[in-house]
Amino acid sequence: MTKKTLTAPLPDSKMHYHLLDGLRGVAALMVIIYHCYECFPAESWIIGHGYLAVDFFFILSGFVIGYAYDDRWDKSSTRRLTYWQFFRRRLIRLHPMVVFGILWGVAMFWIQGSVKWDGSQVTLSAIMIAVLLHLFMIPETPGAMGEVRGNGEMFPLNGPHWSLFFEYIGNILYVLVLRKLSTRWLGIITAIIGMGWAVFFLSDLAGYGNMGMGWTLDHANFWGGLLRMLFPFSVGLYMSRVFKPIKIHGAFWICTAIIVVLLSLPSMGSGHTAWMNIVFELACVSIAFPFVVLLAASGQTTDPLTTRLCNFMGDISYPLYAIHYPTMYLFYAYIGFPQTWRTPAETWPWMIVLVAGNIALAYLVLKLYDQPVRKWLSKLTSPQTK
Repeated sequence: MTKKTLTAPLPDSKMHYHLLDGLRGVAALMVIIYHCYECFPAESWIIGHGYLAVDFFFILSGFVIGYAYDDRWDKSSTRRLTYWQFFRRRLIRLHPMVVFGILWGVAMFWIQGSVKWDGSQVTLSAIMIAVLLHLFMIPETPGAMGEVRGNGEMFPLNGPHWSLFFEYIGNILYVLVLRKLSTRWLGIITAIIGMGWAVFFLSDLAGYGNMGMGWTLDHANFWGGLLRMLFPFSVGLYMSRVFKPIKIHGAFWICTAIIVVLLSLPSMGSGHTAWMNIVFELACVSIAFPFVVLLAASGQTTDPLTTRLCNFMGDISYPLYAIHYPTMYLFYAYIGFPQTWRTPAETWPWMIVLVAGNIALAYLVLKLYDQPVRKWLSKLTSPQTK
């Protein structure tokens, strides 16, 4: 099957599945479109379940980390990893874009006017507190001084970074616990977590009527975010151990269609019928998304166009996700959110500009900042340079 080398210039890095790169980019693009509509009434959304892209990311993360590192811990391995080497690689892979996302968030928040949703002005000291907490991935509590946007986000300067917070937790749990489990016990533990995960979301403790939890510390969101990471991450890790490819043609386009359709479907119910929507989302995460990963990991690209597209989408996927949201501050201010006095019909050209602009920005940031910084950090912290 076709694979390509990691874009991160890390020595001895394993190769990873080509089509999974492309699908990660597709999911990131769906997140942007979802966020464009998020500020409008739900009945106008065209990406009704866009937040589930995060759960798909967690499955991909578990699968790729298991594939890349599970055989690197044995003492007899010639490429054995230490704790320090693993965490160094993951920090170099993830944190440079976290830092850029913070700075970009500060810039966009300042241009927007440095005001909360209620119109109150935010002080410079509050912004600095938000920056400091965010740099160390310490979530802010609702209503605290550093919660500068006033809507309860863990990381108000760049809201989607809540999922990176849980990604870090997943990486720590992988090293300390999950990697040490036999495949049989990993499957058992994953099943137990899955039962708790299903019961938790069916209970709808936050009253959302969906699985879109984890972005705030309000109500039961922390536990919702933790379960949203832990179950799909464990599923992906387990899949990496038992994966056997199947014969499939056109895997990328089939998988793309499945992801786009599932994330685009409208909400299945509300109020006393909200359980229908939650059941649908549970099925997406526990059945459909693992099936998509299975297909994508089995397939290969057979033409230059698909190969280039997967390369490009994979390369920009993480920068796109990590930096797109601050530009939404300007868009939200333009439409008059939370009052929302402009409609999607009036603002769709700006949505196109927003999506295209973020794709271009992600590519520039990748080439001019992310890749050079990761290369420098890898060289700086490698044992050969000491």
